[in-house]
Amino acid sequence: MLNIEGERLVFHYDAEEVWIEPWGPDALRIRATKERRMPEEDWALSAKGDAVSHAAYTEYGAEIVNGRIRAEISKYGKIMIYDAGGRLLLEEYCRNRLDLTDPKCSAVEVEAREFKPIPGGDYHLTMRFESVDKNEKIYGMGQYQQPYLNLKGTDLELAHRNSQASVPFAVSSLGYGFLWNNPGVGRAVFGKNIMSFEAYSTKALDYWIVAKDTPAQIEEAYAAVTGTVPMMPEYGLGFWQCKLRYQTQEELLGIAREYKRRNLPIDLIVIDFFHWPKQGEWKFDPVYWPDPDGMVQELKEMGIELMVSIWPTVDRTCENYEEMLEKGYLIRTERGFRAGLDFQGTTVHYDATNPKAREYVWNKAKQNYYEKGIRVFWLDEAEPEYSVYDFDNYRYHRGTNLQIGNTYPVCYAKTFYEGMEKEGQKNIVNLLRCAWAGSQKYGALVWSGDIASSFESMRNQLAAGLNMGLAGIVWWTTDIGGFHGGNPDDPKFRELFARWFAWGTFCSVMRLHGDREPRQPQQGTSGGASCCSGAANEVWSYGEEVYEICRKYLNLREQMRPYTRSVMLEAHQKGTPVMRTMFYMYPEDAACWEVEDEYFYGPDVLVAPVLYEGQKSRSVYLPKGERWKEYFTGKEYEGGQTVEAQTPLDVIPVFVRQGAQCL
Repeated sequence: MLNIEGERLVFHYDAEEVWIEPWGPDALRIRATKERRMPEEDWALSAKGDAVSHAAYTEYGAEIVNGRIRAEISKYGKIMIYDAGGRLLLEEYCRNRLDLTDPKCSAVEVEAREFKPIPGGDYHLTMRFESVDKNEKIYGMGQYQQPYLNLKGTDLELAHRNSQASVPFAVSSLGYGFLWNNPGVGRAVFGKNIMSFEAYSTKALDYWIVAKDTPAQIEEAYAAVTGTVPMMPEYGLGFWQCKLRYQTQEELLGIAREYKRRNLPIDLIVIDFFHWPKQGEWKFDPVYWPDPDGMVQELKEMGIELMVSIWPTVDRTCENYEEMLEKGYLIRTERGFRAGLDFQGTTVHYDATNPKAREYVWNKAKQNYYEKGIRVFWLDEAEPEYSVYDFDNYRYHRGTNLQIGNTYPVCYAKTFYEGMEKEGQKNIVNLLRCAWAGSQKYGALVWSGDIASSFESMRNQLAAGLNMGLAGIVWWTTDIGGFHGGNPDDPKFRELFARWFAWGTFCSVMRLHGDREPRQPQQGTSGGASCCSGAANEVWSYGEEVYEICRKYLNLREQMRPYTRSVMLEAHQKGTPVMRTMFYMYPEDAACWEVEDEYFYGPDVLVAPVLYEGQKSRSVYLPKGERWKEYFTGKEYEGGQTVEAQTPLDVIPVFVRQGAQCL
């Protein structure tokens, strides 16, 4: 049965109902379910926007047209989507004998929309599409620890892990953007023959697709329906100092004073985890941080903001556990001992999907952090998915009251976004390990997690950061030098650190962090002191040569502050990535679709990181139609060619578009 109901196409066959409707200019939302009614959740889609559409019956079945996009659905339920020029963008992959006139009619019996029932009443959903063009390129989808910018041919887990963030929005070289609007653990495969999306436990199929002429238009349309970041505050434009971890108030203030003594630019310094007495006590341990008010005041007098790490874990022996348990503010397990994480104590996560739990945690943070002048929060998820998702059996513990796993980081950021908005804050930054589609509107700045300190890892982060931007998470950063290990006295690590520091200058946020070797002794025996610290990780910790390189790039980042501010304004207003792929800026230049190891910082600065050990030079493609100036040498080149740039240890190849006022 196929009906037109207002501006919506509705198909019904057996237990399945399908809706196709306009959702913003040039865009459609497609949903299907075998429930008795369509679920009401909009998930990432927070705004429908204006659309000019019409629907009509056809000989084939019915169609709906909304600006540049057109969808057809047959009398038997097969969906095909076209752009304004009639080019096929997506075609459902089905092999059955319902429609004997379909050229792909087959006895194989594979459904495009497969709802496989699972215990508990949900479905294991698989959505299949034809790969309509062997040359199609796919980008976005979030952050994965692999070096591929073009995701065609990859197999991606849709789940959050430490250093992996599933943000399932894909940008196609065919001219469409596709949001898998289902916040559930699953899988995406961009195969040569079939593209598929899976949700291991869900009640409905839900995706959004937009057709536009350029990648920039696709991103802006996506941002219009899912939200944009706030305006980056001034402290986000400069340099952030961090390590794992400053153990005492005096240690942290000593580092801040040394930056000022050396006249080095610094905007923010971070107090990492276990500055609290116990997890779930959102406050400073008075033994090691005796005067937070005085500390914040001294930092502010130096022009330095303070960021604190906050975890969602609640220790069973902490002062807030019994109250949160009584009020239902903790997630539940299906059976057995209630525990979500065993790290420095047995803990359970607070339920960030419960508005009252969010308010409770914010009020604790407000009292102990916000009212002391702290405005920046590092919300470390600490791998929350493991407490609610059974990876062995691919199902959720039905007894939990936590929403499907991938929504967790969104809600976690929302705790602080809502609270700070109540206090009159508008330009909010939440540093997060993970995010999902729409997290950007909660001030999500995602960093790439606990990654290795190696050139291979650095190469992975470049692909991760660029694809995160295309997935809509336009604030992204990485631990300069990598997180795990690295000895500041090791010449090989010093080389890696220098290369990474130069690249970090051209990331959305320039943040130095890491857990260096050798480990440092504990500075106490109680509370958070049981979690000891890594070696020194300040710019003067790596020898005089590297220090001079760091000083050079710190001053360059400061010099770029007005330019960075304008780039951040564009991200806020239109959802434009801060770090932009070559094809994003020059989609008409075919060569830019092939380059994966260069990018643009804003519209005018082309950056070519040095990604291999011992590299003395590297090739750089310069987009056609422009004249380019190499920043450090002053040499000028016509675009449309590949040049060989020299890369001594203190140089990252940077080219500026002629006429730009940015460096």
